[in-house]
Parts: sequence; structure tokens; C-alpha cells
Amino acid sequence: MSVPRVAPVDFSHDRAEVARAIEQLMARELQDTKGPVADAIRYALRGEGKRLRAILVIAGYRAAGGTGDVSALAAAIEVVHAYSLVHDDLPCMDDDDMRRGRPTVHRVFGVPAATAAGMAMVPLAALSADAAAEAMGLAPAVRGNIVRTLMRASGAGGMIGGQLLDLEGEGLSLDLEQLERIHRCKTGALIEASIRIGGLAAGAAPAIEEAFGRYGASIGLAFQIADDVLDITATTNQLGKTAGKDVQFRKSTYPALLGIAGAEARADSLVREACLGLHELGVLTPELEFLAQFVVARQS
Repeated sequence: MSVPRVAPVDFSHDRAEVARAIEQLMARELQDTKGPVADAIRYALRGEGKRLRAILVIAGYRAAGGTGDVSALAAAIEVVHAYSLVHDDLPCMDDDDMRRGRPTVHRVFGVPAATAAGMAMVPLAALSADAAAEAMGLAPAVRGNIVRTLMRASGAGGMIGGQLLDLEGEGLSLDLEQLERIHRCKTGALIEASIRIGGLAAGAAPAIEEAFGRYGASIGLAFQIADDVLDITATTNQLGKTAGKDVQFRKSTYPALLGIAGAEARADSLVREACLGLHELGVLTPELEFLAQFVVARQS
């Protein structure tokens, strides 16, 4: 895509810290839990991925002046994201066999265990977010705000509601406004919540938190547009999941409405909008600028 590129930022250390925090979370919360549901949760949480949402928590925290270790809080956001993938892949949803380059959870553990695992991961995320915020010494009111922000992004007004709208829209010809409403909920809500939570943990001023929210909403939508383009232009091996699913399910997509070039232009516009808003408040760090550009430049 055509957005001018900034220098790459190496997040490998942060990803490793998030992976460590996820292992600690599982050791703490699942240590006495056995059986296929617990195994399915572990499998889902250990899936290789971009960890974009976790990295946004960390980058937002630092941009707002945070200096502590926020990896455990970032790990809690990844629990929600992993749950959404488990349920998204179920036969009653997108019915996919592959995710992140390996068999999907229900293919390994069965549909009942995968369904139950996804349901269990939502309260696990809330519990883990609160525990991480408490360990950081955050005030009860801030802890409550963090958990509310995460759960709001996960629920009927966020991912779950967006997924329902997406299913209802299969086979229909949606206009751009309808399509963006779906994806601001289904994809954008958790991305927006991630950077907001980073700001909340750092004690960001309300104006900065709101700017973070606008940035997250914009790059969340750009992320989905890039996904739609990749579903057409990339291979299954490149994506780590089955390519061409949008056509198979007769979904309305940005390339279908705008063409590939038009979809890419819309994503570029959203990235510029996201970065400009933070730049105006003096909180556009190289990390946040790179992440905004990464969502449209990625190949998987």
C-alpha cells in the first residue's frame, strides 16, 4: 500500500515477554484444571501470532508515559483475541480447518471442547486483567475501568455483536456504511480497546485516551480492509489460514465494493488519519506509527 514507511521497530522482546506472561497466566489459573477444555485453552493461547493487540497495549502504555512492566495486562487482551479465533473457526461460524499454520482448536479437541474453551476464556481474561492491574498497583477505579473496557469490546457492542452482524450479512449486498459498522465492532473494537487499556494503565489524560481510541478504531478498520485484500491476493500458506473464505461464504468485502486499489486507498487514508490524531497531541511514537503502517503492509 502507498503510505510512506517509517523505520521498522523490533518488538521481538515484547512478544517474548507477552508469551512468558501467557505461560504464567496458564500456570496460575489452569494448574488444577485437567481435561480437553483446559487443553484446548492452552493450545489456543500458545498459537503463534502477531500479538498485535498485546503490542498495542504496551506501545500505548509507553506513549502515555508508563515505565513499568505491562506484559501481564497485555496477555489478558490476547486471551480475548484467542477466544474470538476459537469461536470464529467453529463449523457454525466460518468452519475453518487451519489457523496460524496449524489445525484449528475444534479440529484437535472437538467442537464441544472448543466451544466450552472459548466461553471459559472470557472470564479468564477479565480475571487476568484485573489481577495484572492490581499487581501494577493501579487504583480499584482504574482496574474496574480496564476490565469494563475489555469486556465492552468483547461483548454485544463489540466482537460478539459484530460477528452476529457478519453472519447475518452473508449472501447479502451490503453497502460501505453497513460493512464498516460490522468491522468496527468485529475487528476494530478489541484493537481500539487494547491501546485504550495501555493508556489507562499509564494514567493517560482523558484527551489522550480518547485520541488513542480514535487511533485504535481507525487502524482496526484498516486491519480488516487489509484482511479482505489478503483473502484474495495471498495463499493459504502465506496466511496460515484458508484463503478465499470470503468468496466461499459470499460475504460483502471492501475489494468487492471498492476494488482492490480502492480498498487499499481507504486503508491508507485510515492509517494517515490515525497517526495525525496522535501527532497533534504529541503522542505519536515511532512504535505507534510503525504499528499503524504494519496493519496494512503485512502479508498475513
